[in-house]
Amino acid sequence: MTNAPDINLHFHQELDALEQVVLGVADRAEQMVEMAVEAVTTGNLELSKQVIDLDDEIDRTYFTVHNDWVHLMARFQPLGSDLRRMSVLLQLNNTFERMGDQCVNIAKITKFNAGLPRVERIVEQIQEMGDLVRPMIRAAIEAYLRQDLDEARLLPAMDQPVDRLNANMYKEIVAVGGEPQQLEWATKMLMASRALERVGDQAVDFAEQTVYLITGERAEFNEAGLDGSADDDSS
Repeated sequence: MTNAPDINLHFHQELDALEQVVLGVADRAEQMVEMAVEAVTTGNLELSKQVIDLDDEIDRTYFTVHNDWVHLMARFQPLGSDLRRMSVLLQLNNTFERMGDQCVNIAKITKFNAGLPRVERIVEQIQEMGDLVRPMIRAAIEAYLRQDLDEARLLPAMDQPVDRLNANMYKEIVAVGGEPQQLEWATKMLMASRALERVGDQAVDFAEQTVYLITGERAEFNEAGLDGSADDDSS
């Protein structure tokens, strides 16, 4: 008969393996952001297709993780900090799958904008957003791996420039309103900007999950990077 220590060991081995799979999706999502931004700003249709193919892999991993998670819960029925870790992994599985979807949204714009005239300042702004978002994902991964509260709480400040660039995109579109083809191209790039803004938000969500994992308290970051109770109506 298997004793309790053996059961606990087996559970943690399987949980560690599941965690590595989930974090591997975050790594792929970071790569996909770079690829999607390059595709949409250069018009590279082949690279766009590669992003979509990578998302198919993420979707398959998402369902595999979900099934493995359910089986792990049913077999071991974890409590306390183990249950909290399980809860975080399930949430992160959802978050990273959505990151992949946003990258696909960006990549698909490449085909829609084929043949339309570009606006270089908008191209530069999208590239800048990508250069800001990728380090956010990496910082969130590192904060999780190191269980670093201070690093996790940096994510809202890192997200603020992304939000500002996304808000400024409307002005750039208005500026080309007199050129119908450029306006058509720019309007679709607004969708890319919004998708990158959402990826930034998802990186912040990742960091919030790290704080919950460490502290056991559900919290949402405010703009200063401080966390407050998710149930606090004043936040």
